[in-house]
Amino acid sequence: MEWNFELVAGPYGNTTEGPVWNGEAILFTHIAASKILRYDPKTGQTTDYFTNTNMTNGLCFNAEGNLYGCQSSGRRIVRFEKDRETITSLPHRLDGKRHNNPNDLAVDRKGRIWFTDPYSGRGEGQQELDHTSVLRLDPKGDDQWELKRATYDMNNPNGILVSRDQKTLYVARSGYLEDQPRELRAYPINDDGSLGPYITLHTFGQDHRGVHRGVDGMTLDVDGNIIVCAGWETSGPGPVIYVFSPTGQILETHPLRVDRPTNCCFGDADMRTLYVTTGPGHLLRARTDHTGWIMWP
Repeated sequence: MEWNFELVAGPYGNTTEGPVWNGEAILFTHIAASKILRYDPKTGQTTDYFTNTNMTNGLCFNAEGNLYGCQSSGRRIVRFEKDRETITSLPHRLDGKRHNNPNDLAVDRKGRIWFTDPYSGRGEGQQELDHTSVLRLDPKGDDQWELKRATYDMNNPNGILVSRDQKTLYVARSGYLEDQPRELRAYPINDDGSLGPYITLHTFGQDHRGVHRGVDGMTLDVDGNIIVCAGWETSGPGPVIYVFSPTGQILETHPLRVDRPTNCCFGDADMRTLYVTTGPGHLLRARTDHTGWIMWP
């Protein structure tokens, strides 16, 4: 089935990110404007949902319907309270040092928040951590959290997902070194929450025009397939939505006419519409033959 993308909001001129479906509408971030926007598919209207977000990037719900976000300029994970005015900060120092610039996050069935922490230079001060890794916040009750480092073999992680069976953590490695191309990785999640040795599901290379852009954001369908946003007009196959099997087989590719897709999620009543955000600030959608899966809500 061909996916025909249509514009439903924007472009805003700067990056949109973090789309999530809340059961009624799509929430997504306009990073530069420090806003969470709300697109209502019934009315076609886009309105401000939360302002002064301090350049929040990725968003994710937990089981209680709380909305968490990666406050990239604030250099922390935050909870956007349901009064739509209050922002609660979660612990944001690892061994006494501040986060880099949290990018994307996923909440598992145990309520743990897995998040990527690359460094983009946003916010005040210099980089304090000597690594860019996947970190995890473990709930300890009474809104107390323990912050841990989850990966020790990663540079510039980006998109992140927990598999449906909770046994695998998918992570996009967006940093590029000559001996370390961009990758989509799958880490087994051990019973104690530690990660085992990763498997590379896909490697993004380079051509005569330059290095290919790898995975940015991603989502899952009900069959456990990984739908990812990748590519750019600079090199490679261009802006593309890939559908990977859990073992890394490319099942489908769907090109975009807009450069740099950043993130995606399924939405609408039947969960068969894919919503995509972009570097230039679009919110696009396409009807698909896949049914999306989200853990929360």
